[in-house]
Amino acid sequence: MSQNTPKTVPGLACPTCRKPVVHEHRPFCSKRCADIDLSRWLGGRFVIPGGSLDEADDSRGDLGDGAAGPRRDPSRGTD
Repeated sequence: MSQNTPKTVPGLACPTCRKPVVHEHRPFCSKRCADIDLSRWLGGRFVIPGGSLDEADDSRGDLGDGAAGPRRDPSRGTD
């Protein structure tokens, strides 16, 4: 085995392309497949089951300020 051959993880397949998982990019086979997966999450193709955001806001009694958009973490400062 040469030094340039990536070390694979036996018995695991990349969730994006089904190729063998490479230890450096676990649970994926490459950075490309990891980026494809991240893009799917960010694009809304993957979601975690649960109630809608509107229902969650209503259950807390938080009426908000009426502004649309994501909530910001005050500890992170401004963009």
